[in-house]
Amino acid sequence: MSFRKQRIAFVYDFDGTLAPGNMQEYDFIPKLKLTSKTFWNEVKRRAKDQQADEILAYMYLMLRKARENDMRVTRQDFKQYAKGIEMFPGVSGWFDRVDDYAKEKGLIPQHYIISSGIREMLLGTSIANKFTDVFASSFMYDQHGVAEAPGLAVNYTTKTQFLFRINKGVRDICDNKKINQYIEADQREVPFTNMIFIGDGATDVPCMRLVKAQGGHSIAVYKPKTSKELAEQLRSEGRVHYVAPADYSKGKHMDKIAHAIIDKVAAYWAAKKL
Repeated sequence: MSFRKQRIAFVYDFDGTLAPGNMQEYDFIPKLKLTSKTFWNEVKRRAKDQQADEILAYMYLMLRKARENDMRVTRQDFKQYAKGIEMFPGVSGWFDRVDDYAKEKGLIPQHYIISSGIREMLLGTSIANKFTDVFASSFMYDQHGVAEAPGLAVNYTTKTQFLFRINKGVRDICDNKKINQYIEADQREVPFTNMIFIGDGATDVPCMRLVKAQGGHSIAVYKPKTSKELAEQLRSEGRVHYVAPADYSKGKHMDKIAHAIIDKVAAYWAAKKL
């Protein structure tokens, strides 16, 4: 078995998948003296009026409202705003448990985030060090380190390019040459068959569908003790394989699904060696 074939990648959305709500709503939006509803309504209105991308619209509005409130926003500020983000049950211990089980099966586990949220905030969360890489929207900064404009916007369709970056091992987002080069399937860093995508809603559908179509595994999660109607709809439409509450505690349904997928992937590559 080659080194590359042993890798197994868990790829996550963030908002609504690993943590309830939107990351901006915990500390950043309250600092603007706005309600979350007011902020997001203005984002939608501006995007519609300007026929703009909603991700760019919310990033623009974050900076505009910050300036109106005399708030300097640096990378470190974004990290601080992330300190109050609360995770779903079991998330804190999930990664080590998954890693231990995958290693027992002879696999090399990796974890990635692909999010429309703010990368700088994600790097400030309590679980940031669990990820091989974090792909998310980010800002450009002036000579004083203050955010001045959107630098990268990750929306529901552009999310899929990062699956190919993980697949090919091209994680530098400015590298547009290597990502488009042909690489033999057995030379790619993480085969799609070894990929698990976990998301919660409509904005994750392109990633869910792509991973599933390429032989990987897709999971739709929903907030515990709430309706699973959307998640079940995604399964009935063939977008995902599995549906589970976003409870990552030991022995819960997500835990069992992860173990089953790890077993399947390990068995597949063990059989390839025969």
